[in-house]
Amino acid sequence: MALKSALDLRIPDAIYDHGCAATLSEIVTKVTVHPSKFSCLRRLMRVLTAAGIFSVRCSDDDGGEQVYGLTPASHLLVGNPNNIAPFLTLMLDRIMASPLNDLSKWFQLELPDPSLFEVMHGQPGVLFNEGMLADSNFVTDIIIKEGSDLFQDIISLIDVAGGLGGAAHAISNAFPHLECSVLELPHVVANAPTGTKVKYMAGDMFESIPPANAIFLKWVLHDWDDDKCVKILKNCKKAIPGRDEGGKIIVVDIVVGAGQSDLTNNEVQTLFVMSINGIERDEQEWKKVFLEAGFSDYKITPVLGVRSIIEVYP
Repeated sequence: MALKSALDLRIPDAIYDHGCAATLSEIVTKVTVHPSKFSCLRRLMRVLTAAGIFSVRCSDDDGGEQVYGLTPASHLLVGNPNNIAPFLTLMLDRIMASPLNDLSKWFQLELPDPSLFEVMHGQPGVLFNEGMLADSNFVTDIIIKEGSDLFQDIISLIDVAGGLGGAAHAISNAFPHLECSVLELPHVVANAPTGTKVKYMAGDMFESIPPANAIFLKWVLHDWDDDKCVKILKNCKKAIPGRDEGGKIIVVDIVVGAGQSDLTNNEVQTLFVMSINGIERDEQEWKKVFLEAGFSDYKITPVLGVRSIIEVYP
């Protein structure tokens, strides 16, 4: 919650605007804090520096006022159109956290519907889309650098449930030869940007997916139980050519136990995903849904903490 307060007050931006180093007196010129809360802001900064969000040192002036700086963690929150501040704002917002207060009641309800999230909030809106866009921009940049071979031999790609197209735009810019499209629900497509190389198509991944050389699924499958995952994957399989013609599914998702990941982070993520009736899967659980959907092979490449790239072949 200390980090959420810092984001809401735009403290990282205030420090960034002062050349990435600012005293408390300089920070309050950029943020909205009542003068009576000045000492409280100092306490908040103490928590955030202890957590490694900001650095702190004494100034060289006689007054010795503390100077706060950006760390590698807080640099990710500022100064770049692809910063992850909107994603963290989503994950820390009460819309995501408050359903967990009723977790004990939810355990008494029969699956599959409604999810804990739907019980509390219904369907997510602008905050969710903006958060997912920020995450797409950040993660896709890393995927492009770490796994550029993924996209070299394909001609067309559809980002299924791709939101406002953050991932599709990044891929399209990095690989101009690639025709990128986004398949989303009509109300999302209605708010999509215009005048871009990326094509937006209104549809439902549970009904059908337009044909393409490859299908991209980032943080989609972990939102659904096995039966719904198999249904999505079967529709993906119908949309792509055979493996000898370059057809494949590119899944970006969590593989429990793969790569370097923190156990606490894994389990907290699992708790959040459970609130929307989702599942975090290990390799054997992924293999099960891939085989049930009719795929013959897959390859897992860990790329970012708990996340991996999974190439799935027909």
